[in-house]
Amino acid sequence: MTDYLIQPWGTVEEDLATVPPEIEDMAKQVATHYEMEVTGMTLITSKPDKGGAIWRIETDKGPRSLKVLHRSPQRSLFSIGAQEYLVGQGARVPKLIQTKEGQNYVERGGKLWIVTEWIEPLTQASKIDLEGAKVLCYGLGEFHRHSRGYVPPKGAQRATRLYRYPKLYQKIITKIGWFRVLATTYSDMSASKHILSMVDVYEQQAREAFEKLNRSPYADLVARGEEYWGIAHQDYGWSNGQQGPGGIWIIDLDGVAYDLPIRDLRKLITSTMDDMGNWDVTWMRGMIEAYHEANPIEPELYQVLIIDMSLPNEFYKHVKEMVYSPTTFLNDELSSLLQRLEASDATKWPALQELSNNWTFTSSL
Repeated sequence: MTDYLIQPWGTVEEDLATVPPEIEDMAKQVATHYEMEVTGMTLITSKPDKGGAIWRIETDKGPRSLKVLHRSPQRSLFSIGAQEYLVGQGARVPKLIQTKEGQNYVERGGKLWIVTEWIEPLTQASKIDLEGAKVLCYGLGEFHRHSRGYVPPKGAQRATRLYRYPKLYQKIITKIGWFRVLATTYSDMSASKHILSMVDVYEQQAREAFEKLNRSPYADLVARGEEYWGIAHQDYGWSNGQQGPGGIWIIDLDGVAYDLPIRDLRKLITSTMDDMGNWDVTWMRGMIEAYHEANPIEPELYQVLIIDMSLPNEFYKHVKEMVYSPTTFLNDELSSLLQRLEASDATKWPALQELSNNWTFTSSL
């Protein structure tokens, strides 16, 4: 058992409610390092393609969460330290339970394991009305505000995306160029013609966003440093931010990294607009205002938010997997998706123009 190293055991499409027996045995062994009597374990979900899993455990101290973090121990130590810091700052994130030795984690199988409170009840904010989105954005703002000043523990890998915006923009420009080459190469595939009719527009959008970023206050903002801005969740949404005791609770902090706080807000807004099929200014303004109420957005940061939304984020997100298997990806299903993206994109620019011309938010803090 001591020699067993946790590795991915499947693909993302496989059953998420199973783990290898060696890992299940290891979970039981890890639990013995805590001052608790475990009376039951239920696997909630797993990441077979990455090597992670979460159990709900019933104990004499109440329900708790047992989790094996799939990233490297050094990277996981960064997120564990962040979780401890956030709890200390009053953020609504699950509290880490310390081991009998007073540690925040157990290392087994080449991974770090943690036990935390099990927060209940948790319910998803409403996705069908603006009020639900505003609640989610307010909770996100609280999270970012509490994260400022975080310093990772000794030995942790310093996870940061703060300085990488220009490289990300350039990467998107490059990849869109690849889409053109692949669609030309596989011109007989059903979606290729549609891709070729769109790539020039989206490539130009990406280039203009990159030029605007270079002229923006971005460099001055990031020069303030990582600890000034704190961390972003990187995967925030309706499943990782849920309503519970006292407000929004934020879970699954494995991927947190230093970043501008607008990264999470931008992802939440653009993915919501993508789901809706059109860019609704009322929703966008409401989401930004709710966030701003919890964590004020200065005008310079707001400018970068607008620029980041102007990138063809959703087009890139939906099409980027084409590079791995163009013959299976360039199908009728993609054509339908591209038609929806085109229709949505037509509503994006008037919405961004209206928002960029109307900085009217005032801090309530």
